[in-house]
Amino acid sequence: MKIKYFLSIAVMAVSITASSQQFTTQDTLRGSITPEREWWDLNYYHLDIAVDAEKKYITGSNTIRYKVLDSRKVLQVDLQPPLTIDKVTQDGKELKVEHKGNAHFVQLKKEQIKGDFNEIVVHYSGHPHVAVRAPWDGGFSWAQDDNGNPFVATSCQGLGASIWWPNKDHMYDEVDSMLISVKAPKGLMDVSNGRLRKVDSDTNTYHWFVSNPINNYGVNVNIGDYVHFGEKYEGEKGTLDMDYYVLRDNLEKAKEHFKDAPKMMEAFEYWFGPYPFYEDSFKLVEVPYLGMEHQSSVTYGNQYKKGYLGKDLSGTGWGLKFDFLIIHEAGHEWFANNITYKDIADMWIHEGFTAYSENLFLDYYHGKEASADYVIGTRANIANDKPIIGTYDVNSQGSKDMYYKGSNMLHTIRQLVDDDEKWRQILRGLNREFYHQTVSTEQIENYISKKSGIDLNKFFDQYLRTADIPVFEYEINKNSVTFRYKNVVDGFAMPLKIWVDDKPKWLHPTTQLKSKKLKGDASTFKVDRNFYVNAEKK
Repeated sequence: MKIKYFLSIAVMAVSITASSQQFTTQDTLRGSITPEREWWDLNYYHLDIAVDAEKKYITGSNTIRYKVLDSRKVLQVDLQPPLTIDKVTQDGKELKVEHKGNAHFVQLKKEQIKGDFNEIVVHYSGHPHVAVRAPWDGGFSWAQDDNGNPFVATSCQGLGASIWWPNKDHMYDEVDSMLISVKAPKGLMDVSNGRLRKVDSDTNTYHWFVSNPINNYGVNVNIGDYVHFGEKYEGEKGTLDMDYYVLRDNLEKAKEHFKDAPKMMEAFEYWFGPYPFYEDSFKLVEVPYLGMEHQSSVTYGNQYKKGYLGKDLSGTGWGLKFDFLIIHEAGHEWFANNITYKDIADMWIHEGFTAYSENLFLDYYHGKEASADYVIGTRANIANDKPIIGTYDVNSQGSKDMYYKGSNMLHTIRQLVDDDEKWRQILRGLNREFYHQTVSTEQIENYISKKSGIDLNKFFDQYLRTADIPVFEYEINKNSVTFRYKNVVDGFAMPLKIWVDDKPKWLHPTTQLKSKKLKGDASTFKVDRNFYVNAEKK
């Protein structure tokens, strides 16, 4: 769910009091690993649907194959109204289903033996939720192209994939592989995740297979009067197919504009390691909304403009050097699709790193100072309204500051590491260590601390778990400086680089007053701009 700071946010289904959020039973059923979820492990989905664009109606089924981890009798499947479950079967026999809002509890007849692989088939239909402001308030986007053809797409982060198809709608468990079969209106094409296996011409059904693990919200359907072009990219793991699907009238425009895509791939393989889904290819797919990070099927709607709809989010000019949607959404292939949060409260893992990828792209092509200009410029978009990390187990996101407060936090860690190659290897190491995994924020924090050799425990507490930015208070007295930190958690003691006579020096502030003699002209004292702190001169 992209750059929510710059657009109004869909209202969450929670009641707000002056002091806290109150969560409902539905929030818990959606956001926690319930007893009806924990005993089975996802193995395979076959989502098989027909899309009627004229009636704005879908019908179909999802086959859910799973491994039995413990012998239980009730299995939770999620699907949100107005869609309805028509029936659930196992081995051809219809099963009883108890419905509790968005959660549906399937009563199994077959004995569940630990270690077995079983499957159920969930049949469903209805008029899916219409996206009001995709992708922030997602669902189905029903539009038309300039020639009057249906132009249809899905998006669902936050709301959940169960807004349009039945599944195990919790991020902790990713399916190992998936077949997506979509019957599209006659004369139109469906583009989904993975590789196209075949097209049934009699029914105009497109079959796409995803061979890698995929998170639920990354699954998508895109239907339009598409034309295709592509290229071969010689990357770190060999030849990567990069394919582009755009509306027919935009073909020539896209051929020029999508030159940012191989540039993105080169920069991000340098910083983050090999593209994580060579087996499934890489695609950019034009859609009737802004765009999103659907795995191996990144959607694009930035109107073929540089920046974010033609705007520079950093206010520095550097943001107009690239197409924001191509760079940001594709950056999610590493952070969101390769490394995926277990709980949406840790959404900063997706958005902080990917917002940070924007300035790393600039770093690769325009140098370190351009990169710094950009990420520092984005600080103007930070509200510091609440902590970046949300409430666990109730499907609750943290502050929208997860984007640019997150990226400035990571930029600050780069300064503490003070070794750009070491920092690059940490970023690549994250994608290697947590390859195709779901993770918690503690795992990410601990990895960076360990590999950097810096205890970042209090640092992360400060930037992720409070809404406060450290204040570096200082006073110059002749040729010495007296300084301390304010507005910080107990034990916060981040080293800080300062400059005197254009020469770098390190200070080690704590909450206690300290003094240090300065070699040079004290009037030239300044705090290094790359550290995300507020400097206050007394």
